[in-house]
Parts: sequence; C-alpha cells; structure tokens
Amino acid sequence: MTPRLVQALRESERGAAAIELALALPILSAAVLGMSDLARAYSLKLQIEQAAQRTVEQVEQQKYVLTASYDTSLTTEATSAMSDLGYTTGNTITPNSWLECSSDSGATWTKQSSFTGSCNSTDITARYVSVKISRTYDPLFSVHNWPGSATVYGYAEVRMQ
Repeated sequence: MTPRLVQALRESERGAAAIELALALPILSAAVLGMSDLARAYSLKLQIEQAAQRTVEQVEQQKYVLTASYDTSLTTEATSAMSDLGYTTGNTITPNSWLECSSDSGATWTKQSSFTGSCNSTDITARYVSVKISRTYDPLFSVHNWPGSATVYGYAEVRMQ
C-alpha cells in the first residue's frame, strides 16, 4: 500500500457507525431480552395476585359456612381462578382461616387455635381468611450461573366477621 492510501484510510470515518453498532448491539439486545423476561414475570405476579383476590372475594360471599374452616372453599376457588388463567397444574395453594379475639377494644389481638372457636362474651371477635398462591416462573432465556426459575407469589386476606 502506498503511504497516501494508508493516510486516507486512517483519516476516513466511513464505517465508524457500523463498528459502534456492532459493539453496542449485544449489550442492547441483552437488555431488551432481560426486560421482556422481567415484564413476563411481573405479569404472572399480577395474574396470581388477581386470582388470590378473586378467591377471597368469592369465599367472602359464602359467609354461611361459619361452622367450619374456609380452607376447602379457598382451595377450590383458587384452583378455579388459576384454571381460568390457563394454569391448571404447577400451582401451590395455601389457604388459611383463623379467629382473633381482643379484650381491650381492639388494641391487641390474640390469634386462636380454632377458626370455629369463640371468644369471651366481652371480647371483640374477628375471623379472617387468606390464600397464598405460588407458581414457578421459568424465564425464556437462560443465563450462565442463573438459577433458571423463580417462585412468584400472590396473597390476599379478608376479615369475614
């Protein structure tokens, strides 16, 4: 090559944008793919939370079942809510029903061992139900040294009495 050609190539800026794009594209692609995976995981979390809220709302309308724990109704309704979302398997549903009593006008509450139990006649009585739904989220793209999945939770609670 002649010295004049070498000088012209050294001073030329043609192709600089293509080189910059080639250097930045892998980083930008990884960021976009990571954000899409996070968006999918957050969407799943919102769906599970809505299913849990739907569950306690449905059970709250069944107030006539006060002779027993609401755990069976919570499990049935949560299973139905998740099935309506298209998640028929792989869900973990944890129902809970409990009774709390307060003898000091609601300043402190004591959790009782039985949902169907009773408080002293002068105590304030409160019965609660809650449901926790969890599901494993598997990302679209795996990354080296990443565990590969995460558990996503939804929780809802309501006072029944």
